[in-house]
Amino acid sequence: MIVERLSEDATTLDVARRIVEIVSDRQANDIVLLDISNIASFTDYFVICHGDNLRQIKAIVDAIVDGLSHEGFQADHVEGTPESGWVLIDFGSIIVHVFGPDEREYYRLEKLWSEGTVVLRAQ
Repeated sequence: MIVERLSEDATTLDVARRIVEIVSDRQANDIVLLDISNIASFTDYFVICHGDNLRQIKAIVDAIVDGLSHEGFQADHVEGTPESGWVLIDFGSIIVHVFGPDEREYYRLEKLWSEGTVVLRAQ
């Protein structure tokens, strides 16, 4: 998918949607963009997805960090490893969760944050 670069005046939602495009290009599974701004004080959006294996999880994480870096958006913090089955990428107003399939099922973040609004879901 070819997408224009994000402009300097991109909104938080624009950046979150760009993350969804990036993970979709890396064939992440069950992508969810969740607006939790009305129920959480620490962030506005979660992007949640999973990869089928360690290699894919790493590719998804690298694509997000590198892709947004080239567009002028730096992650505040990256936590976890593909080997752990859960990598969290913190962009401040957007937190990205990249899981392995078993860890995603175990933690069920969508259920935990079910009072949030699903902005987008892509299988």
